[in-house]
Amino acid sequence: MPTNRPSVFIDGEAGTTGLGIRARLENLPKIAVKSLSPAQRKDPAARRDLMAEVDLVVLCLPDEAAREAVALAQGLGPEMPKLLDASTAHRVQPGWTYGFVEMEDGQAARIAAADKVANPGCYPTGAIALLRPLVDAGIVPPDYPIAINAVSGYSGGGKSMIAAHDSAGGPAFEVYALGLEHKHVPETEFYSRLTRRPIFVPSVGHFRQGMLVSVPFHLDTLPGKPRGADLYEVLVARYRDCALVAVVAPAADGKVEPTALNDTGRLELSVYANEARRQAVLVARLDNLGKGASGAAVQNIRLMLGLDTGA
Repeated sequence: MPTNRPSVFIDGEAGTTGLGIRARLENLPKIAVKSLSPAQRKDPAARRDLMAEVDLVVLCLPDEAAREAVALAQGLGPEMPKLLDASTAHRVQPGWTYGFVEMEDGQAARIAAADKVANPGCYPTGAIALLRPLVDAGIVPPDYPIAINAVSGYSGGGKSMIAAHDSAGGPAFEVYALGLEHKHVPETEFYSRLTRRPIFVPSVGHFRQGMLVSVPFHLDTLPGKPRGADLYEVLVARYRDCALVAVVAPAADGKVEPTALNDTGRLELSVYANEARRQAVLVARLDNLGKGASGAAVQNIRLMLGLDTGA
């Protein structure tokens, strides 16, 4: 293992998330990034040899390829590096720590101590940030019928979607995953501590990056019939000491656009309530490539390599 600054290998660095992680790590002189030549990137022997040389491997691969990469790393025995998986393959698997640093007190310490961390999905980051504190506080019952609406920039859709929007313009807006089997639902349900599977309705707009996640509530259907201000106060209390998560007052014009946090690792939460109608909508805003992907990965890398102490 290296004896000087810690080193990282991004397995799958040519993809959108991998490129974003590499760009962010290049601004961190305390971390050395090691790479394979393009001709070696799919060579298992070359990948295994490099895994044995570094402190941490980031997996930016499709799910099945990520599982194969984990097996490759585990074959190194005591030389196995720490693993950060950006795929969905291990997010609810035993033995893996979920890499949402601000999810609850102590999560940063768990990530720092872990050998295997699953980077969160972009949509779940917003949804869990909104829901988990309310479930923990008893305001939202675990079996409450939750509906989550979200819109992302097209950069979250992979190379084919990016190419379609960049070259041909792409659709102005589209709702997708209407079979209600989106791959982000399991982690959203599990880490929000829900016992009833939420309905998740994602969509893509013709803008490159940025994201909004929203959750509506009929306040009179919640235990104790809380006010919107009660939901707001729970969120404020939960994230008061978090550097990258802010609970902000609702905009006076009742509008939230998705791109304001682009190229940052920040997450903003807000509560829009109409007390006369006893309705509320909770909104999370983040960069799907920042706090929703590469930014969260670098946050976890810093913790796993002992370069940071928390959020």
